[in-house]
Amino acid sequence: MKTRPFQHTIALDDARAIIERTVQPIARTERLPLGEARDRVLAGTIVATADVPPFSRAAMDGYALRADDTAGAGRATPRTLHCVEEIFTGQMPQRTLAAGECAAVATGAPMPAGADAVVMVEETTADGTRISVLANVQPRQNVGAQGADIRQGQTVLAEGACLNASRIGAVAALGMTSIDVYARPRVAILSTGNEIVEPGQPLAPGQLYDINRYTLAAVVEEHGGIAVPQRTAADTIDELSHAVEACLGEDVLVFSGGSSVGERDLILDVLAAKGEVLFHGIAVKPGKPTAFGCIGTTLVFGMPGYPTSCLSNAYILLAPALRQLARLPARLSRTVPMRLGARVASVAGRHQFYSVRIVDGTAMPAFKASGDITSMSQADGYIEIPADTEVVEAGSMVDVTMF
Repeated sequence: MKTRPFQHTIALDDARAIIERTVQPIARTERLPLGEARDRVLAGTIVATADVPPFSRAAMDGYALRADDTAGAGRATPRTLHCVEEIFTGQMPQRTLAAGECAAVATGAPMPAGADAVVMVEETTADGTRISVLANVQPRQNVGAQGADIRQGQTVLAEGACLNASRIGAVAALGMTSIDVYARPRVAILSTGNEIVEPGQPLAPGQLYDINRYTLAAVVEEHGGIAVPQRTAADTIDELSHAVEACLGEDVLVFSGGSSVGERDLILDVLAAKGEVLFHGIAVKPGKPTAFGCIGTTLVFGMPGYPTSCLSNAYILLAPALRQLARLPARLSRTVPMRLGARVASVAGRHQFYSVRIVDGTAMPAFKASGDITSMSQADGYIEIPADTEVVEAGSMVDVTMF
């Protein structure tokens, strides 16, 4: 079997920098019903066309009144007012209050003209329409003013805002039913290799089920993209070339397998013939045989075929690129310091991402081999071992980045 050894590898930081400067945020937009816009990125500034709330309203159950009419009021010195109306939510007042008058109001009900405050019902007693006010009330007390939340002409959300529940609520408060958002990047996922079989089909000797199609799709969907799985391509130039051509209408192509140095690792030849290889080979473990380039406007990630290597570099390289492409903010990692439960050796000159599981507050090694998906499925997170470190001793403090 012939091999084509790596001529050189690049540092992880250099690979990240190449990807970052190559990725251009997506420009396509679409209009969505407001109920479907969660976690999408706003494609235009939203300016309020009206006040919210559109009227002044009671903030408490009680009585709307003129604050001046309660001057000196207390439990020993009540002020008596005449209740002229009851106002419920969704109902407009019918009267303008004069001095000495009040109106019963429910929380959220519109304030009647002439009133400038609300006294809580707990600070009153009633005898028919005679209301005794037992507390002094200040102007605007217990009143939500018109436009207190949003003023007409105010910028409610700026372009690029990620639409969470509260931001969707702010848009709904304006009466809007749909909203312009940036499109989600479409990501073709292509597994390659004669040995790869779709789950559910019988395995022949020497064959394996396709893992990477599903792990990559999960990463894509989690980080703002739309996964577009492709049929597995065999290790021939013609089939790989046709498979790649079928993916070029998408924003990103992510293939797994065929990115190493064996004589059947041909897809890099296809990428080089059709586009540009920006790097091939990173000084990391796992995931050294990772490639990145472009064919026209389609970004191309070449991931190792081994499942742990593939998934590891999908988290480290693909996910941040997708978020940049989708205009999403960078994902904030949760890192927990703890002691390492066993000695870990690393390869000199390669930045290692080493999976660990948490056992009684200790980080225990979980990595088996690059081909073993349980290296990650049975892990809680990972530690990073710098390229200039060959051993991390048991008992050392490490930073665990949680999955």
